[in-house]
Amino acid sequence: MTGLELKQLRQDLGDAIGRPLSAADMAKLCGLEPTTEGADTIRRWEVTGPSGPAGKLLAILAMASDRHPILDNFNIFDRWDVDEKERPARKADFREKMRNEIRERLA
Repeated sequence: MTGLELKQLRQDLGDAIGRPLSAADMAKLCGLEPTTEGADTIRRWEVTGPSGPAGKLLAILAMASDRHPILDNFNIFDRWDVDEKERPARKADFREKMRNEIRERLA
């Protein structure tokens, strides 16, 4: 994930949960302290891109937004045993669960 992609992700996740996310909010989502230091780390990452496990975590949380694909290792909806008519509803439920996860992490 690049810095520009992280900036866009912050916007996309804010849109998904219905409120803008600050750099401190993003720090909290990454497991950093939501202090000035954590927010500064996010701002640096918005230039250079996140490092280590934070990038992987953010890729997972990105699935809360309709603008990001559901990752293959999470996609249990496009299988032969799931009726094609049920797939959109199941995907929507999954995204809503991801949004709730983000809201819980920010609480």
